[in-house]
Amino acid sequence: MASEYRCVGCGFRVKSLFIQYSPGNIRLMKCGNCKEVADEYIECERMTIFIDLILHRPKVYRHVLYNAINQETVNVQHLLLKLVFAYLLLDSYRSLVLRITDERSSLSESSVLTSVKVLIGVLSANLAFFFAFAIAAKGLLNEVSRRREILLGILISSYLKIFLLAMLVWEFPMSVIFIVDILVLTSNSMALKVLTESTTSRCIAVCLIAHTVRFLVGSVFEPTTFLTQFGSLFLHLSFLSKTI
Repeated sequence: MASEYRCVGCGFRVKSLFIQYSPGNIRLMKCGNCKEVADEYIECERMTIFIDLILHRPKVYRHVLYNAINQETVNVQHLLLKLVFAYLLLDSYRSLVLRITDERSSLSESSVLTSVKVLIGVLSANLAFFFAFAIAAKGLLNEVSRRREILLGILISSYLKIFLLAMLVWEFPMSVIFIVDILVLTSNSMALKVLTESTTSRCIAVCLIAHTVRFLVGSVFEPTTFLTQFGSLFLHLSFLSKTI
């Protein structure tokens, strides 16, 4: 994404992250601004990085968005195409899961018709999402020059959608899908904050506007799944309140 690396602590630009003396023998470079190690995640295991991503730590987002995915080491164009395909695929699966819960539609419609409706709904909702995101980012953050960089950051920070695949193995209430959506929104906000260095409130506002538009457009094409998801969330929260 960027042609220069960044310090994960302060976001200052650095020319290199480490010096390699021999295979397996490296020395981490320090940031010229904060005087700390520029990127300690270079020596961390992937599981540690993944856990910190879930915890929404700004340092690990800088590591992933600036240092791990860099124009010098990654073909950004190919990565962007793969991420768009994976994003739409996971969204399609999400819509199919919601439609399956509606017994009336699953009995009255053929699988082909259902798939076509899901595909149209997913494409329309996501086009509306990215269009709304671009307008909101331009209005609130004045971001117009780094569209591809921000788009890639939003797709990468939507990694939490992969948790929906767990529903292939275990049974979860439909409210889990709504919870994953909220986590994706907060992750998108953190990625946007790291990329633009704007205030947290503005980044959350941009992502909230885009996700709200996506949700509303999706409900137009799939009103039954909208009611199923929202109703399931309400019942789940009611059950939790009673147990507490």
